[in-house]
Formats: sequence, structure tokens, C-alpha cells
Amino acid sequence: MALPGYWHNVCALTTKTESMPKVLYIKKHPFGKNFLAITLTEFILTVAPLNNYDLNHEMIHVKQQRELLYLPFFIWYGIEWLILYFKYRDWTKAYFHIRFEKEAYQHQGDLSYLKRRRHYNYL
Repeated sequence: MALPGYWHNVCALTTKTESMPKVLYIKKHPFGKNFLAITLTEFILTVAPLNNYDLNHEMIHVKQQRELLYLPFFIWYGIEWLILYFKYRDWTKAYFHIRFEKEAYQHQGDLSYLKRRRHYNYL
């Protein structure tokens, strides 16, 4: 049985020994209309189908979250966002300066990045 094209894209971005996250479609993004998807542990929530670059961006977040065993990732992400928000006084600017987002945006166009990515590359 052939995999649907979208699911095949998720499979192509993971190694054979890794489990694949579940992609779930939602009607409305909880963080506003400017955001297409969010990765929460082993789930990628999206309001529309993701292209390969957006999917790669979210898969980078999956790797980051796995490295930090999920909860520490979210604590670090939240604290870093708060610090950056107070620094820039701008929600969006703070978001784009979070180290996890910098790594994901910097490498989302490189579809082979996850296969050679070093652990903790956001440091």
C-alpha cells in the first residue's frame, strides 16, 4: 500500500530508527492567523497542508523537543521568549530570535539537514 504524498514527505525527513510525528489538521491555529503550524511533542498541528520546507521546519522542532525530553524544551522556549519579549518589546521579533526558531528557519530549506544535524545544534 502506497503512502499518501504528504505522509511520504514526513517519512523522508526521518531516519528509519525514529518514530514519525503525527500530523493533525485543525480548523483554527491557537496562536493567530500568521502561524501555519505548531509542533507539540509528537504532534504537528496545522491549519493547512505543509510544503516540504514548512514540514522540515516542524521536523527540526520535533528533533529539538526529543533532545530535551519535551518538558524542558517548552520551559526553555517560554522563558527565552519572555526574556526576548522584554528586550525587544515586540512579540514577533522575540519569536524570530528564539534559538530554536533560528535553527529551524535557517535550515528549513535544506531538506537533508535532519539526516546530518548534530545534537543540540541550537546552542
